[in-house]
Order: sequence, then structure tokens, then C-alpha cells
Amino acid sequence: MTHSASKRVAIYDTTLRDGTQREGISLSLADKLRVTELLDNLGVAYIEGGWPGSNPKDAAYFEAVRDLPLKHARIAAFGSTCRKNSDPATDSNIQALVDAHTPVVTVVGKTSMLHVTDVLQTTPEENLRMIRESIAFLKGLGKEVIYDAEHFFDGLKLDLEYALETIRSAVEGGADVVTLCDTNGGSMPWEVTRYVDVVQQTFPGVPLGIHTHNDSELAVANSLAAVLAGAVQVQGTINGYGERCGNANLCSIIPDLELKIGVRCLPEGALQTLTHVSRAVSEIANLAPDNHLAYVGKSAFAHKGGIHVAAIRRNVDSYQHIAPELVGNEMRVLVSDLSGQGNLLSKAEELGLDVSNAEAVKVLNEIKHLENEGYVFEGAEASVAVRLHRAQPDYQPLFTLIDFTTIVEDRRLRGSVAEAMVKIEIDGEVVHTAAEGNGPVNALDLALRKALMPRYPQIADFQLADYKVRILDSGSGTAATTRVLIDTQSGSRRWSSVGAGENIIRASWLALVDSVEYGIRLASDQPELKPEAQH
Repeated sequence: MTHSASKRVAIYDTTLRDGTQREGISLSLADKLRVTELLDNLGVAYIEGGWPGSNPKDAAYFEAVRDLPLKHARIAAFGSTCRKNSDPATDSNIQALVDAHTPVVTVVGKTSMLHVTDVLQTTPEENLRMIRESIAFLKGLGKEVIYDAEHFFDGLKLDLEYALETIRSAVEGGADVVTLCDTNGGSMPWEVTRYVDVVQQTFPGVPLGIHTHNDSELAVANSLAAVLAGAVQVQGTINGYGERCGNANLCSIIPDLELKIGVRCLPEGALQTLTHVSRAVSEIANLAPDNHLAYVGKSAFAHKGGIHVAAIRRNVDSYQHIAPELVGNEMRVLVSDLSGQGNLLSKAEELGLDVSNAEAVKVLNEIKHLENEGYVFEGAEASVAVRLHRAQPDYQPLFTLIDFTTIVEDRRLRGSVAEAMVKIEIDGEVVHTAAEGNGPVNALDLALRKALMPRYPQIADFQLADYKVRILDSGSGTAATTRVLIDTQSGSRRWSSVGAGENIIRASWLALVDSVEYGIRLASDQPELKPEAQH
């Protein structure tokens, strides 16, 4: 089937229901409302808010969401058909859907004979009645009804004729859309194509949706196969969140549809907000963003190999399948021992530095040498930036270390105490300070700040945001080489620096020095150094 930009596919987001079934995710009511606003701003057609009959929080959500001034999305409540041998008008499952007062309801029913006999423990005929009468009752109340044919692709392999009969019951009940579900996530794309075509031939004119899971790492591929076969609605979640291996990832499906297949599914210009939505939802879910997600990951357009960077300096399309700005992302050049001269020149341009080829090569050789000793610079761009700055012929150090001392004592009355003494030279003046901290690195940090504060008061705003230690050669025991990565934050700006060596205190000091120098120049609004990231 040939598609064009005039063809539209409705995006049905189930992050708030199916997505929250991922292990480790629990959203509060306030969280769910914030995600709802993000999804509506993105422009999805449907937001499935939850299962109102399953818990009080979802019931509260459907009451609260009515006060949100949504611009694009229709809210859907999810629930099952009526129970066996019950009337939809008095069934608690159906009544919970009615009480949600949503314009859309999504009803899930059994397609697979295995589930009819072993899970519902009812007859095939009774299951068909439950589907047909549940949908008809809700349609009679003026609802838009989407029918989710659970385990459709597995069910038809067991009994194709009965699986199609369950779809017929949904159509007879008046379902507006019939969604074919690969609930166990085991189907192959060619199977999805074949069976979507079978359903279309059996029920011509019935709008079909697709709902896939990622247990075979094919949820996105299966969703696209269904669209190419004629599906007009795609269900999925932001970042692919969901039970087991996850649901179909809308952050891949949406740009695949719009940019690769030419099928419109969002309002004009909304695709450029996709990266922001992906990362915002991960933060709300209290999960670290997956840097390696297609399209929206921080590493999706990051270039590390020297040959690659040399090529993109000549033509950015040489190693990128799309312009990252189309999805709100950005290209990044990483610096490491795999880098070439082009990596350093690109990084210097990014930082606003005028670096000669000779200076770039000098810094590159230093970085390659240090990475051999345990440094890693690709996640510590502040350390790269200060080295590029130090390579400038007019470079003047902000301060120079004369010496430092750290002492850790375990005192009977005071417990563990760490003290650091720092002696540095600033503008020809020797400054000697001391400070106590809850550990030797904290004490060093405080002593350095005390020494620098009169000359550089801006460091008062610096906050140690993260401190990571990695042992590189564990076979050496306590004499192992240690890598320290420090994240520092000042307002909305955050940067990372690295140090390494056999002495963890000295490695921490080296990372601290890079962090402080970078931050001082950044806070001074010098154009040479720009923030690594904005949050």
C-alpha cells in the first residue's frame, strides 16, 4: 500500500496504563496529569488514562483530567468486557468505564481459545456475547468504543475461525476501531502483515488498530508492518515503557511514520518536541533517560570515530540518517582515544574556540595518552574544554596548585572526621586554607572553594551534583587505578569532568580542578566555553 502525507494514522498513547506496568514505574496522580499535558502538547490523538475499576488513583485521574484544557487528545478509559453470565448494564467492569465519563472507552476481550477456556473458564459462545453486548451497551451511551482484541495473533494460530468470530462480535456491537493485539510480543512482521490483510478482507471498511509488545524486539517493526498493511491507529508508549520487555516505542514509531513512510500522525511542527517529551516522561517516571534510544537518545546523533567525524565535517549527512533537529535532538561530537584531529576541531568550534591544527593535535595526543592511563573523556566534556583552552597561546591559569594535604581521623567523641589543607597561587599571591568535610573529597572541595571565593565569588553557586568512582583493574586490589567522574551544577547548567590515577584522592582533585576552572569561565560569560548541557 502506498502512503502519502495526506494519509493519517491516529496515535493512541497508553503510557499511563500499559506503560506503568513496567517494573519500577509508579506514577502519582500529579505525575499522570503532567504526562497527560506533555502528550497533549505533542499532539497524540488518544491518551489512555488507566483502568478506572482497578484502583482509586485511576478513578481520581479520570475526575481530575476533566479540568485540563486539552487541545488535541481524547481521553480513553480502559477496561474489560462484562463478566461471564452478567448483563453489561449492571456489570461492575462496565459501570467503572461509564463512571469515568470519558468520551472514549477501550474494551479488551478474549480472542484466544486458550484464554476463553482456561482463563475465563467459559464457553466460546458466552465470550462472543460478552464482547458484542459490552460494546453495544457503551455505544448506546454515545461513547466512542475501541475494541482491543487481546492475544489476537496467538489466538488465530490456535483457531483462526474463532478469532475472526470474536472480531465479528465486536463489529456487530458497533466498535469504532478494532485493535489487533500482539499481547505476548512473539509475532513476526510478515505474520502481522498477513493477518491484518486477512481481517481487512473479512471485514472490509472496519478501521483497524495495532497494539504490539517488544518481547521479540519487533514491536516497532510490527506496528509499522500493520500500518503498511492498512491499520489506521497505532497504540504504544513513550520510550517503549511497558510490562516485561515493553510496548511499542512511540518515540521511534512516530518519526518512522512521518519521516520515513510519509504518514502524518502529529500536528504540524509537533515532531520537533519529541525529544523533550521523551526525556520529560523519563524524569517524571524517575528513570534515567536511555541515551541510546533511536531518534531521541542523547547518543542518537553522537559521533566518536575519527573517520566519522572527519566525514561529517565535510557533509553532516554522511553519518546521519536524518537531521536531528527534526525530532528536537542535536548532533554531538565525542572526544576519546578513538578520535582524530577533526573531533577536537569540531569540539573547539562547538565551544567557540579558535584552535589551530597544531593545538588540536597537541590536545588530541594528550587525551590519547591520558585515556591509556584510565581517563575517559567522552562523558567529561568540561575536561576536554579546559584542555582546549589551556592549549591557547595566551592561556593564563586561574590558579595553580602548590600542594594539598588530606587527613581522615576516626575520633572517639566526634566519629569520623576529614580535613583538607590546600595551598594555591592566585595572581601571584599564595593562599593557604583548610576545611573539614564529611569525607576527604568533600573537605578538599570546601578548602578549594574557600581559597577561591574572594577572587571568584561565582563558585558559591556551584553544586556537586554527582560523584562516580570506577575501579579499572580490580585485580590489583586496593592499589587499582581509579577513575573519578564529577558532575557539577550551577542553576540550569551542568557539566562533567574526569580524573584518574592510582590515588583516588588525587584523581578526585584533578576532576575538581577541571570542574572549577570550567565553571568559573562559564559563569564569567566568556564565549570560549559553553555549557555541556542545558536541562
